[in-house]
Amino acid sequence: MSCDARFKEEATALGYNFEGELKIGGNYVPLLREGNTIYVSGQIPRVENEVVVTGAAGDRADLSRAQLAAKICVMRALALLQRSLGSLERVKAIPSISVFVQSAQHFTQQSEVADGASEVLFKVLGPAGAHTRTSVGVFQLPKNATVELSLMATVE
Repeated sequence: MSCDARFKEEATALGYNFEGELKIGGNYVPLLREGNTIYVSGQIPRVENEVVVTGAAGDRADLSRAQLAAKICVMRALALLQRSLGSLERVKAIPSISVFVQSAQHFTQQSEVADGASEVLFKVLGPAGAHTRTSVGVFQLPKNATVELSLMATVE
């Protein structure tokens, strides 16, 4: 099965459609290509016009909801890559992802939240989805999102 087919399968499993407009919220570009490297700007768990997971992990959002937020964020990043490249088959590696988790004071499971995004990358991209990762807890994120994720991709 192709990466693009696995992407569509994962979108169906999550119950969200990533085919519409992927809105950005500022004066920047959602991705930038420099040679064979593409940098994808921070993505929040927005589907169409709605940020679907909001609030602090460990407070308003439990671990499973925060992991869902991370999955939606990485699916948005993959959708941007797919549109830019024509196919996710052209992704050769994901050298690095950064996952920011809006966290309640006592919440320390940022890495487990980021596991949601990592799981999707491996499911969709297979071996090309292997990556290094940074996950950090923060006080607040844009639009009260629970998670924001950025990534770097190496492409052909």
